[in-house]
Amino acid sequence: MEYLSLYRKWRPQSFSEGFVGQEHVVRTLRNALLQNKVAHAYLFTGPRGTGKTSAAKILAKAVNCTRRGESPDPCNQCSSCQRINDGVSLDVLEIDGASNRGIDEVRDLREKVKFAPVEGNFKVYIIDEVHMLTTEAFNALLKTLEEPPPHVIFIFATTESHKVPATILSRCQKFDFKRLSMREISTHLARLVAAEGLEAEEEALRLIGQETDGGLRDAIGLLEQGLAYAEGKLTVGDVRAVLGLAENEMLLALGQAAADQDPVVGFQLIQKAGAEGKDLPLFARQ
Repeated sequence: MEYLSLYRKWRPQSFSEGFVGQEHVVRTLRNALLQNKVAHAYLFTGPRGTGKTSAAKILAKAVNCTRRGESPDPCNQCSSCQRINDGVSLDVLEIDGASNRGIDEVRDLREKVKFAPVEGNFKVYIIDEVHMLTTEAFNALLKTLEEPPPHVIFIFATTESHKVPATILSRCQKFDFKRLSMREISTHLARLVAAEGLEAEEEALRLIGQETDGGLRDAIGLLEQGLAYAEGKLTVGDVRAVLGLAENEMLLALGQAAADQDPVVGFQLIQKAGAEGKDLPLFARQ
Protein backbone atom coordinates (compact mmCIF):
# COMPACT_ATOMS: atom_id res chain seq x y z
CA MET A 1 0.00 0.00 0.00
CA GLU A 2 1.36 3.44 -0.92
CA TYR A 3 2.59 5.46 2.05
CA LEU A 4 0.94 8.86 2.43
CA SER A 5 2.73 11.62 4.28
CA LEU A 6 0.83 12.99 7.25
CA TYR A 7 0.18 16.29 5.49
CA ARG A 8 -1.48 14.57 2.52
CA LYS A 9 -3.32 12.09 4.73
CA TRP A 10 -4.77 14.77 6.99
CA ARG A 11 -5.39 17.52 4.41
CA PRO A 12 -8.72 19.13 5.37
CA GLN A 13 -11.60 17.95 3.21
CA SER A 14 -14.20 20.51 4.29
CA PHE A 15 -14.42 23.89 5.99
CA SER A 16 -16.03 22.42 9.10
CA GLU A 17 -13.69 19.47 9.66
CA GLY A 18 -9.93 19.73 9.95
CA PHE A 19 -9.52 23.27 8.63
CA VAL A 20 -7.39 25.10 11.18
CA GLY A 21 -7.65 28.84 11.75
CA GLN A 22 -8.61 31.37 9.05
CA GLU A 23 -12.09 31.81 10.55
CA HIS A 24 -12.68 34.99 8.55
CA VAL A 25 -12.03 33.11 5.28
CA VAL A 26 -14.14 30.11 6.22
CA ARG A 27 -17.11 32.19 7.35
CA THR A 28 -17.16 34.34 4.22
CA LEU A 29 -16.85 31.41 1.80
CA ARG A 30 -19.48 29.31 3.60
CA ASN A 31 -21.93 32.23 3.57
CA ALA A 32 -21.26 32.83 -0.14
CA LEU A 33 -22.03 29.18 -0.84
CA LEU A 34 -25.21 29.24 1.26
CA GLN A 35 -26.44 32.36 -0.50
CA ASN A 36 -25.30 31.27 -3.98
CA LYS A 37 -23.10 34.35 -4.24
CA VAL A 38 -19.82 32.72 -5.21
CA ALA A 39 -17.55 35.20 -6.99
CA HIS A 40 -15.91 34.48 -10.34
CA ALA A 41 -12.37 35.22 -9.09
CA TYR A 42 -10.61 34.88 -5.74
CA LEU A 43 -7.10 35.73 -4.58
CA PHE A 44 -5.83 33.77 -1.59
CA THR A 45 -2.68 35.32 -0.18
CA GLY A 46 -0.54 34.61 2.86
CA PRO A 47 2.51 32.69 4.15
CA ARG A 48 3.20 29.18 2.92
CA GLY A 49 1.45 26.28 4.59
CA THR A 50 -1.52 28.26 5.94
CA GLY A 51 -4.29 26.57 3.95
CA LYS A 52 -4.61 28.53 0.69
CA THR A 53 -4.57 25.53 -1.66
CA SER A 54 -6.68 23.43 0.72
CA ALA A 55 -9.33 26.17 0.83
CA ALA A 56 -9.27 26.41 -2.98
CA LYS A 57 -9.87 22.66 -3.36
CA ILE A 58 -12.67 22.66 -0.79
CA LEU A 59 -14.37 25.55 -2.59
CA ALA A 60 -13.97 23.73 -5.93
CA LYS A 61 -15.61 20.64 -4.46
CA ALA A 62 -18.40 22.62 -2.83
CA VAL A 63 -19.55 24.35 -6.03
CA ASN A 64 -19.55 21.04 -7.92
CA CYS A 65 -20.89 18.71 -5.21
CA THR A 66 -23.93 16.80 -6.50
CA ARG A 67 -25.34 16.39 -2.98
CA ARG A 68 -25.08 20.04 -2.04
CA GLY A 69 -28.03 20.97 0.14
CA GLU A 70 -28.41 22.94 3.34
CA SER A 71 -24.74 22.59 4.24
CA PRO A 72 -22.20 24.58 2.22
CA ASP A 73 -19.55 21.93 2.79
CA PRO A 74 -18.85 19.27 0.13
CA CYS A 75 -20.08 15.78 0.95
CA ASN A 76 -16.81 14.09 -0.11
CA GLN A 77 -18.94 11.06 -1.05
CA CYS A 78 -20.36 11.84 -4.50
CA SER A 79 -18.45 11.05 -7.68
CA SER A 80 -17.60 14.71 -8.27
CA CYS A 81 -16.04 15.17 -4.82
CA GLN A 82 -14.15 11.91 -5.08
CA ARG A 83 -12.73 12.74 -8.50
CA ILE A 84 -11.56 16.13 -7.27
CA ASN A 85 -10.01 14.49 -4.20
CA ASP A 86 -8.19 12.04 -6.48
CA GLY A 87 -6.99 14.87 -8.73
CA VAL A 88 -8.62 13.45 -11.87
CA SER A 89 -11.56 15.82 -12.32
CA LEU A 90 -11.83 17.34 -15.79
CA ASP A 91 -13.49 20.45 -14.34
CA VAL A 92 -10.90 21.38 -11.68
CA LEU A 93 -7.50 22.27 -13.04
CA GLU A 94 -4.51 23.07 -10.82
CA ILE A 95 -1.88 25.14 -12.57
CA ASP A 96 1.59 26.00 -11.28
CA GLY A 97 2.17 29.67 -12.05
CA ALA A 98 5.94 29.24 -11.88
CA SER A 99 5.95 26.59 -14.65
CA ASN A 100 3.16 28.06 -16.79
CA ARG A 101 3.98 31.73 -16.58
CA GLY A 102 4.10 32.77 -20.23
CA ILE A 103 1.59 34.39 -22.55
CA ASP A 104 1.19 31.23 -24.66
CA GLU A 105 -0.01 29.21 -21.65
CA VAL A 106 -2.52 31.92 -20.70
CA ARG A 107 -3.79 32.18 -24.28
CA ASP A 108 -4.36 28.42 -24.23
CA LEU A 109 -6.25 28.79 -20.96
CA ARG A 110 -8.40 31.57 -22.46
CA GLU A 111 -9.45 29.25 -25.28
CA LYS A 112 -10.33 26.39 -22.93
CA VAL A 113 -12.48 28.42 -20.52
CA LYS A 114 -15.04 28.90 -23.27
CA PHE A 115 -16.04 25.24 -23.10
CA ALA A 116 -18.73 24.15 -20.63
CA PRO A 117 -17.92 21.92 -17.64
CA VAL A 118 -17.76 18.21 -18.41
CA GLU A 119 -18.94 16.75 -15.10
CA GLY A 120 -20.06 19.45 -12.67
CA ASN A 121 -21.56 22.92 -12.55
CA PHE A 122 -18.34 24.93 -12.75
CA LYS A 123 -14.89 24.77 -14.24
CA VAL A 124 -12.46 25.87 -11.51
CA TYR A 125 -8.94 27.01 -12.32
CA ILE A 126 -6.59 27.03 -9.33
CA ILE A 127 -3.40 28.92 -10.20
CA ASP A 128 -0.74 28.59 -7.52
CA GLU A 129 2.05 31.17 -7.13
CA VAL A 130 0.18 33.40 -9.55
CA HIS A 131 2.63 36.25 -8.95
CA MET A 132 5.13 34.33 -11.11
CA LEU A 133 3.13 35.06 -14.29
CA THR A 134 4.77 37.50 -16.68
CA THR A 135 3.34 40.97 -17.32
CA GLU A 136 2.24 39.86 -20.78
CA ALA A 137 0.48 36.81 -19.30
CA PHE A 138 -1.36 38.96 -16.76
CA ASN A 139 -2.48 41.30 -19.54
CA ALA A 140 -3.75 38.35 -21.57
CA LEU A 141 -5.65 37.07 -18.53
CA LEU A 142 -7.22 40.44 -17.78
CA LYS A 143 -9.87 40.29 -20.52
CA THR A 144 -11.10 36.90 -19.29
CA LEU A 145 -11.35 38.23 -15.72
CA GLU A 146 -13.33 41.26 -16.93
CA GLU A 147 -15.92 39.17 -18.78
CA PRO A 148 -15.65 35.59 -17.51
CA PRO A 149 -18.00 32.85 -18.73
CA PRO A 150 -20.67 32.16 -16.08
CA HIS A 151 -19.43 28.60 -15.60
CA VAL A 152 -15.82 29.54 -14.69
CA ILE A 153 -14.25 30.33 -11.30
CA PHE A 154 -10.64 31.42 -10.91
CA ILE A 155 -8.82 30.91 -7.61
CA PHE A 156 -5.37 32.46 -7.44
CA ALA A 157 -2.95 31.66 -4.62
CA THR A 158 0.23 33.53 -3.82
CA THR A 159 2.71 34.23 -1.06
CA GLU A 160 3.57 37.60 -2.61
CA SER A 161 0.41 39.53 -3.41
CA HIS A 162 2.34 42.78 -3.87
CA LYS A 163 3.66 41.34 -7.14
CA VAL A 164 0.16 40.85 -8.56
CA PRO A 165 -0.87 43.81 -10.78
CA ALA A 166 -3.52 46.15 -9.39
CA THR A 167 -5.68 45.50 -12.47
CA ILE A 168 -5.90 41.82 -11.46
CA LEU A 169 -6.36 42.54 -7.75
CA SER A 170 -9.30 44.84 -8.44
CA ARG A 171 -11.19 42.03 -10.19
CA CYS A 172 -10.76 39.46 -7.40
CA GLN A 173 -12.12 38.95 -3.92
CA LYS A 174 -8.96 38.99 -1.81
CA PHE A 175 -8.53 36.87 1.31
CA ASP A 176 -5.51 37.23 3.58
CA PHE A 177 -4.52 33.97 5.28
CA LYS A 178 -2.82 34.65 8.61
CA ARG A 179 0.03 32.81 10.27
CA LEU A 180 -1.31 30.28 12.75
CA SER A 181 -0.55 30.71 16.43
CA MET A 182 1.60 28.29 18.36
CA ARG A 183 -1.49 27.16 20.27
CA GLU A 184 -3.49 26.47 17.09
CA ILE A 185 -0.63 24.43 15.63
CA SER A 186 0.18 22.42 18.76
CA THR A 187 -3.51 21.65 19.40
CA HIS A 188 -3.94 20.37 15.83
CA LEU A 189 -0.74 18.30 16.06
CA ALA A 190 -2.02 16.72 19.29
CA ARG A 191 -5.17 15.62 17.43
CA LEU A 192 -3.09 14.10 14.62
CA VAL A 193 -0.85 12.23 17.04
CA ALA A 194 -3.87 10.81 18.87
CA ALA A 195 -5.56 9.83 15.59
CA GLU A 196 -2.40 8.01 14.51
CA GLY A 197 -2.29 6.11 17.83
CA LEU A 198 1.06 7.64 18.77
CA GLU A 199 2.38 9.62 21.73
CA ALA A 200 4.11 12.97 22.04
CA GLU A 201 4.98 15.28 24.89
CA GLU A 202 2.87 18.42 24.99
CA GLU A 203 6.01 20.53 25.28
CA ALA A 204 7.43 18.86 22.14
CA LEU A 205 4.35 19.86 20.14
CA ARG A 206 4.53 23.39 21.51
CA LEU A 207 8.18 23.60 20.42
CA ILE A 208 7.20 22.54 16.89
CA GLY A 209 4.49 25.19 16.83
CA GLN A 210 6.95 27.78 18.06
CA GLU A 211 9.66 27.02 15.50
CA THR A 212 7.59 26.68 12.31
CA ASP A 213 6.70 30.36 11.92
CA GLY A 214 2.93 29.92 11.69
CA GLY A 215 2.92 27.37 8.85
CA LEU A 216 0.85 24.25 9.56
CA ARG A 217 2.26 22.29 6.62
CA ASP A 218 5.83 22.80 7.88
CA ALA A 219 4.70 21.84 11.39
CA ILE A 220 3.14 18.56 10.22
CA GLY A 221 6.25 17.77 8.19
CA LEU A 222 8.44 18.38 11.23
CA LEU A 223 6.12 16.28 13.39
CA GLU A 224 6.42 13.39 10.93
CA GLN A 225 10.22 13.72 10.90
CA GLY A 226 10.31 13.82 14.70
CA LEU A 227 8.10 10.75 15.02
CA ALA A 228 10.40 8.85 12.65
CA TYR A 229 13.41 9.90 14.76
CA ALA A 230 11.83 9.19 18.15
CA GLU A 231 12.02 5.81 19.83
CA GLY A 232 8.50 5.60 21.12
CA LYS A 233 7.08 8.80 22.59
CA LEU A 234 8.13 12.03 20.87
CA THR A 235 10.05 14.18 23.35
CA VAL A 236 11.37 17.74 23.43
CA GLY A 237 14.87 16.31 22.99
CA ASP A 238 13.79 14.53 19.80
CA VAL A 239 12.40 17.76 18.34
CA ARG A 240 15.53 19.68 19.33
CA ALA A 241 17.71 17.04 17.67
CA VAL A 242 15.67 17.09 14.45
CA LEU A 243 15.63 20.88 14.33
CA GLY A 244 19.30 21.22 15.22
CA LEU A 245 18.42 23.51 18.13
CA ALA A 246 21.15 24.40 20.58
CA GLU A 247 20.57 22.98 24.03
CA ASN A 248 19.45 25.32 26.80
CA GLU A 249 22.76 24.96 28.61
CA MET A 250 24.66 26.45 25.67
CA LEU A 251 22.17 29.33 25.40
CA LEU A 252 22.43 30.05 29.11
CA ALA A 253 26.22 29.93 28.94
CA LEU A 254 26.21 32.43 26.09
CA GLY A 255 23.92 34.70 28.08
CA GLN A 256 26.24 34.46 31.06
CA ALA A 257 29.24 35.29 28.86
CA ALA A 258 27.43 38.40 27.64
CA ALA A 259 26.55 39.38 31.22
CA ASP A 260 30.20 38.87 32.25
CA GLN A 261 31.37 40.87 29.22
CA ASP A 262 33.56 37.93 28.23
CA PRO A 263 33.73 37.92 24.41
CA VAL A 264 36.29 35.10 24.31
CA VAL A 265 33.94 32.60 25.96
CA GLY A 266 31.04 33.96 23.89
CA PHE A 267 32.80 33.43 20.57
CA GLN A 268 34.01 29.98 21.69
CA LEU A 269 30.39 28.98 22.32
CA ILE A 270 29.32 30.31 18.91
CA GLN A 271 32.21 28.42 17.30
CA LYS A 272 31.15 25.26 19.12
CA ALA A 273 27.56 25.67 17.90
CA GLY A 274 28.82 26.02 14.32
CA ALA A 275 31.11 23.00 14.65
CA GLU A 276 28.19 20.90 15.88
CA GLY A 277 26.24 21.83 12.76
CA LYS A 278 23.74 24.15 14.43
CA ASP A 279 21.91 26.63 12.24
CA LEU A 280 23.58 29.85 13.38
CA PRO A 281 20.74 32.25 12.36
CA LEU A 282 18.37 29.94 14.27
CA PHE A 283 20.84 29.89 17.19
CA ALA A 284 20.82 33.71 17.17
CA ARG A 285 16.99 33.81 17.24
CA GLN A 286 16.94 31.40 20.15
